Amino acid sequence: MHYGYIGPGTNPGQLVQKKGRYITGFSVGILYLDEDSYPVIPGNVANYSTFPFPVHYKLVPGCTGQRLLNNDRTLEKGIIDAAMQLQSEGAKVISSACGFFGNFHKQIANALEIPVYLSSLVQLSMIQVGLKPGQKIGILTAYEKGLTDSLLKTCGVTNRSNLIIGDLSQGEEFSSISNGAGTFNNEKLRDEVVKKAIEIKEKHPEVGAILLECSDLPPYAFDIQQAVQLPVYDFITLINWAHYANSQSPYYGFI
Repeated sequence: MHYGYIGPGTNPGQLVQKKGRYITGFSVGILYLDEDSYPVIPGNVANYSTFPFPVHYKLVPGCTGQRLLNNDRTLEKGIIDAAMQLQSEGAKVISSACGFFGNFHKQIANALEIPVYLSSLVQLSMIQVGLKPGQKIGILTAYEKGLTDSLLKTCGVTNRSNLIIGDLSQGEEFSSISNGAGTFNNEKLRDEVVKKAIEIKEKHPEVGAILLECSDLPPYAFDIQQAVQLPVYDFITLINWAHYANSQSPYYGFI
């Protein structure tokens, strides 16, 4: 791993490039699913234009949504191989385009030499620290049955009593994504997601923040926040955090 910056006031001198590394200028490598087919709109983790900085994607062959959501352990080697490819190509930190990659978080972290934050769920502990005693976190998820104790534990969560789950898997529009229909109505999906967030807040006024587990949900984070008037965390807040920690640059200004 090599940190570099070329800009005002810097004199990099002799430059060295590691053999086999042919692209540069990114910090975050992102693993994504195989065989998914639906519109990937701005705000989605798998859309390049979502980020104000470059990211680098890597397909995990054979890693379909259904296999990942149901914690198919035979996926482990393929995920490790793809993550190691990202590392060899220059990634300084690894994330993913599905919260259920978190099932393999520890295995990937153990295999790599760089930090790994595979699931938006890894933010839960940090979010809870900032809330008042007794406040809870609402989670909007693609698949509630997949939010097992094992998944949460590997993402650093050992107590789920403070979590309120909003399951989107049975939503008419959201299910068109998980069922591979190849199309969805964006406005209907937005309404479906926002309605679920409002439902969580109304039924559980003790909720002090919302976390979006699914990488397809960040396009609606703004609308969710306007509706519930709470902090909203998602994959984009995670990847932004990971990027800036690994892409420090000098500060300029007046004192």
